[in-house]
Amino acid sequence: MPLAEPHDDNLPQEERVVGAPAAGEAVHPDAAEAAADREAATEPEPSLPEAVRQRIVSLTAAVLPGLPADEVPVPLRRVAKFAPNRRARLGAPVIAAQLAADPLFRQRVTARVLVDAGDLGAAVIEGTAPAAADPVEVAALAYLARPSGWRGLIEASGAAVRAEADTAVVAELVRQAEQRATRADHDRAVARVEADKLRDELARVREELGQLREEARQLTRTLRESQARERRASELLATERGRATRAAADADAELRRARARLAEAEAAAGVARTSAKEARSVDNARLWLLLETIGQAALGLRRELALDPVDKLPADFVADAFTDSSAATATAAGAAARAQDTDDPARLDQLLALPRAHLVVDGYNVTKRGFGEMSLEQQRKRLITGLGGLAAQTGDEVTVVFDGAERMHGLPPTPRGVRVLFSRKGETADELIRRLVRAEPPGRPVVVISSDREVADGVRRHGAYPLGADSLLRRLARS
Repeated sequence: MPLAEPHDDNLPQEERVVGAPAAGEAVHPDAAEAAADREAATEPEPSLPEAVRQRIVSLTAAVLPGLPADEVPVPLRRVAKFAPNRRARLGAPVIAAQLAADPLFRQRVTARVLVDAGDLGAAVIEGTAPAAADPVEVAALAYLARPSGWRGLIEASGAAVRAEADTAVVAELVRQAEQRATRADHDRAVARVEADKLRDELARVREELGQLREEARQLTRTLRESQARERRASELLATERGRATRAAADADAELRRARARLAEAEAAAGVARTSAKEARSVDNARLWLLLETIGQAALGLRRELALDPVDKLPADFVADAFTDSSAATATAAGAAARAQDTDDPARLDQLLALPRAHLVVDGYNVTKRGFGEMSLEQQRKRLITGLGGLAAQTGDEVTVVFDGAERMHGLPPTPRGVRVLFSRKGETADELIRRLVRAEPPGRPVVVISSDREVADGVRRHGAYPLGADSLLRRLARS
């Protein structure tokens, strides 16, 4: 595309073509070149590729601040004061227009650009371009210097730029085609995997359908057998109803006979009561006389033996035996409790009813099983609050153990009767629970709540009663 059409009418035709030479500027060596320039000035501007146009503007913007102020066209003096990154971007239209319209300004810019270009600039002045040179740079220098055959250089560079663009487009199309092929391969692989999954699912559904059919046949047989049993039971019920009717009639007859015998017995009992009352009066008189005699004898014996009142009652002497009996009872209750389900809250109630029972709870094992969707702080608060209510109901000692005191945040106030412990660094809650069980005296009932099998086996060897976490959760839910 052309940079701009010449439009500066203030300069004479000769000055627009050649221009007055200034210090440091290159001038045409002879009049032939001047004539060539005048002839070229009458030709239209060539169509430049976008990359070449941008490079020309960039080269001009780079040398613009180095020109004397009186050599810079008036429209570009404000642009020359811009920052380097803004000069080529914001001043591009004005720069392009001045290059196309002002040959003298273009010659001054060309002189400085060729000095910076070095060997490449010299080659372009001679009308040749090195094979390894950037075609965009060659076209930009050719447009500014405009040596013999410069339009051919621009056209060749434009063809090279367009070839590179076409190559880039082709490469992009190839890349997109490869991506589409890759996506197609991926989609085919996914489709194969999905097809395999569907085949497996179909096989599973067919297998389940077969099982359901077999179950339906078994249920049909069971239903028929149940209906047959129901018919037989109905027949037996009718028979038993007949027998019950006959038995009721016999019972009514027997009841009437019993009532008659009862009336006779009541009459005889009245006579017997009268006789017994008289006999009891005689016996009471005899008993009073005997007790009076024994009392007088006891007073005489106490005076004779000089017995003083005692400090201990007989029941105090059998306290140890009672303790042994309680321990035996606790042992028997524990044996019975072991026969129940480890998640049965009734077993937990039986164990907590033993004298001086101690409840040890594996905290996070219970909370993560019962309400693991809450945060750890909320889990601890809910469990400790529930254990406080249980301790208040049973009066037993309650200890809850959590992992990691250094990770503890937001511990709620401890209810009365509940002890909260955290394992120390390097120690787990399971080890702390086993230490608590070993510290208890033999014979004291200790109940450990944990669904961890290793914990249950460990505390059972030390005489404790392990129960699952569900037993405590159901017991707390019932409270």
